[in-house]
Amino acid sequence: MTPAHFTFSSTFMLGLTGLAFHRTHLLSALLCLEGMMLSLFIALSLWAMQLSATNFSASPMLLLAFSACEASAGLGLLVATARTHGTDRLQSLNLLQC
Repeated sequence: MTPAHFTFSSTFMLGLTGLAFHRTHLLSALLCLEGMMLSLFIALSLWAMQLSATNFSASPMLLLAFSACEASAGLGLLVATARTHGTDRLQSLNLLQC
């Protein structure tokens, strides 16, 4: 395992464990998801550069575009949740209420 591969896989695992264990606030969950997406973007970019193929050069940009869409949708949900419930704590959200 190369040091770069170890770094990006450990960064992804740190984001995944943060998402699994620190789910008190919606903002912390969104930040963990964003960290995971950025580690995937950098790993995919380095992989495309190591292959030196033009076939895979568009895939990191596509992942970055999906990551930006995910971040904007998450922030929109965060603002809507903060306006309706008054907080971003996930324990205060109840899916059975309308």
